[in-house]
Amino acid sequence: MSAVERMTITMPAEMAETLRRTVATGEYASASEVIREALREWARSRDTERQELEALRAAVKAGLDSGPALAADQVFAELRARYTAKS
Repeated sequence: MSAVERMTITMPAEMAETLRRTVATGEYASASEVIREALREWARSRDTERQELEALRAAVKAGLDSGPALAADQVFAELRARYTAKS
């Protein structure tokens, strides 16, 4: 088991009351359990955000590396011409 370190935290009164109520209902055995779970969820969320950001960066890079962009007016003109020709 990893080493345990004791910390003191400060939070708004509303959060502290919610934490106490949660422990009092028996959902958690201690305030420390609540905080540990909250930190685990926060870490998972951060990891997910980092992965999504990396995927977005890769998509932007792929787009930039794919070649020069076309003007929207040119693209729409070509599409109109194609669909008009098919009609």
